[in-house]
Amino acid sequence: MNKKDLPEILEPNDFQPQSTTVWSFPERGSWATHAQTGKYRGNWSPYVPRNLIFKYSKSSETILDCFCGSGTTIIEAKLLGRKSIAIDINDNAIKLTKQNLAFALPKEWRYHKPDVRAGDARDLSKIKDNTIDLICTHPPYANIIQYSKDTTEDLSHFGVDDFLQEMHFVANENFRVLKPGRCCAFLIGDTRKNKRVVPLGFMLMRVYLRAGFILKEIIIKEQHNCKMTEKWQNTSQKLNFLLIAHEYLPVFEKPT
Repeated sequence: MNKKDLPEILEPNDFQPQSTTVWSFPERGSWATHAQTGKYRGNWSPYVPRNLIFKYSKSSETILDCFCGSGTTIIEAKLLGRKSIAIDINDNAIKLTKQNLAFALPKEWRYHKPDVRAGDARDLSKIKDNTIDLICTHPPYANIIQYSKDTTEDLSHFGVDDFLQEMHFVANENFRVLKPGRCCAFLIGDTRKNKRVVPLGFMLMRVYLRAGFILKEIIIKEQHNCKMTEKWQNTSQKLNFLLIAHEYLPVFEKPT
């Protein structure tokens, strides 16, 4: 897409803010440049950040995504008139995010240029204390999908124990930069080892509670169109275990 191009569709026609703690989006969403972001493995549906941004922020406030991937959250921040900061340790992710943000908006729309930069979610020292209005992010699920080849500090290379240890630094930095009384939300799923569940979602929630956050909501998001489901279908029946078909979307609040 040329930078001057105006996308044919700028927002979903059927958007309704979610009102319960179970979210399900069978159609991923392809407005703006989300059709491109959908090619990035493991990224979340744009309906997720759209709902979070609507519910927990106001126009011109600042959204942070410190695991920006291909830019889904930041695209939504741009469309919804929010300021935004996008960070990822993977240079390829930063390149994709910039490409996916390169679309025009109607002149009458409020627009803030996103701040997209390479960086480590464990060290947000370039962001001042108490300056972010909403953290809305989708970290890797330990080493289920590896997003880089040569970036040894990429958390997608870490096993569960090391991943959780490093996420303590992320949680502490998230707590520091977020304004008191504001929200931090992330999407995380569980995994399996030796046919048994590793409750990565609850483990990561505990990390954020230890950092000082208060748990405001636990949203269950149904999984759809997951490539891994097809891969494990026969194996799950043979070995008698259930396929994981949900993820957790905890919403934390920083105490005032």
